[in-house]
Amino acid sequence: MKIKCFVIHLERATERLAQVKAIKESNSLVTEVVHAVDGKSLTPDGLKCYVPRLHLPAYPFPLGIGESACFLSHRACWQRIIDENLDAGLIVEDDLQIDQGVFTGAYELVLNHFTNDLYVRFPVKRREAAKEVVACNNQFKLFLPEVIGLKTTAQLVGIEAARRLLAASKSFDRPVDTFLQMRWIHGVSIYAISPAGVSENDLNLGGSSIQKKVSLFNKFSREIQRFIYRHKINKLSSRIK
Repeated sequence: MKIKCFVIHLERATERLAQVKAIKESNSLVTEVVHAVDGKSLTPDGLKCYVPRLHLPAYPFPLGIGESACFLSHRACWQRIIDENLDAGLIVEDDLQIDQGVFTGAYELVLNHFTNDLYVRFPVKRREAAKEVVACNNQFKLFLPEVIGLKTTAQLVGIEAARRLLAASKSFDRPVDTFLQMRWIHGVSIYAISPAGVSENDLNLGGSSIQKKVSLFNKFSREIQRFIYRHKINKLSSRIK
């Protein structure tokens, strides 16, 4: 299979350059840095793709500029997979920390069952319940989750999956990971591998570049809205075969 690794890296986040180098050295794939879209430089024209309340269930929060930039960065990687006619792209974010032994075993199992219309997540936490197990051995399990998990730290994206995701996200109304949960919108089969051998190193790299500070009251209000939203997503996810 023709696969390339794309590392999404915000060019001004120079404190993460050592981590980017470590990612390059920790895998055997041809690895390229994809400069993340910088929210600070996004123009109104660049934000036209953000259309609030585009899909149901409605996303309860306005999308931050950094979240829009993150979505656009992933779309750029999906486009690279197509433009370079790859079978798939391993798309990772620059806070990725790899446990080489575990990740290698997980990656090998994924490759043995991967087709170019699939998207396989390498989750940083084991939170997803399996709806359907595709393959397993003594250590690893490749499965279709009941509800697709959040975070886009690492994923293997087939070229046909990239095409569908691009077509379905010309306009978007929520962060990329919550968009990916909605299989009824994009039509891509999104699987997960566990254990994945990956974790986040963002706390040692200055924290998230898109995280927002909120008051205690707003935090409580957001948690209630988030709970209601997740309940709706879970209900819709349970209906998807």
